[in-house]
This record gives sequence, C-alpha cells and structure tokens, in this order.
Amino acid sequence: MIVESIKDVSENTFVPEVIEKSKEKIVIVDFWAPWCGPCKAIAPILNDLASERDILVAKVDTDANTMHAARLGVRGIPALFLFRNGTIVDNKSGMMSKAALTTWVDNHMTADDF
Repeated sequence: MIVESIKDVSENTFVPEVIEKSKEKIVIVDFWAPWCGPCKAIAPILNDLASERDILVAKVDTDANTMHAARLGVRGIPALFLFRNGTIVDNKSGMMSKAALTTWVDNHMTADDF
C-alpha cells in the first residue's frame, strides 16, 4: 500500500515539500540510508503514523542527498526532524518505538501553532 502522506524528497524538492508543506501540517523529515538497519526498522512505524495522523513524512536518502543532512547537522541515522510553520521545532535520532514516536508527534499536534 502506498501512503500519500509519504514523499521521497531530494535537495531540489526540499523547500516545497518540507518548508512550504509544514505551513499546512506537521512534516517529519526522515533522514535515512538504504544500508541502515534501524532506518529499515522505523520505516513501517512512520508509514503507520502517516496513515493515522494528518502529517507528511518526507524521506531523505542521505547517500543521494547530503546537503540538507549536513546543513541540519545530522550525525547519525535515522534522524527525524519535525517541521511546523517552516521551521524545525524538534528532532530525534535513533530507533523509536511506535508509542514513543506517536507521543512525540501528538505532543506537537496539540499546540496551536498553525
């Protein structure tokens, strides 16, 4: 099943797909790589969350797109950055359980920042 709330984002599409879309809804940027085991493990959790919440998950392959990872200081993957209103409001790195990830997102969804 393809979830429409999950997008592959490149350096060329980062601004419209992350910065601009985050003015309408929460965008989680998932910095990952094909060889990363924890990245593969968190992917289904992000898929579930994207289908259960009004959010967008923007997936950035750090092997193919290094610019934004470097700009944001990504040192390890998976790295998740939560954007609202065009800015980063929080970030996490490493594997997270579905419960922890859901709580993290829900805490930001309750704020009236939009």
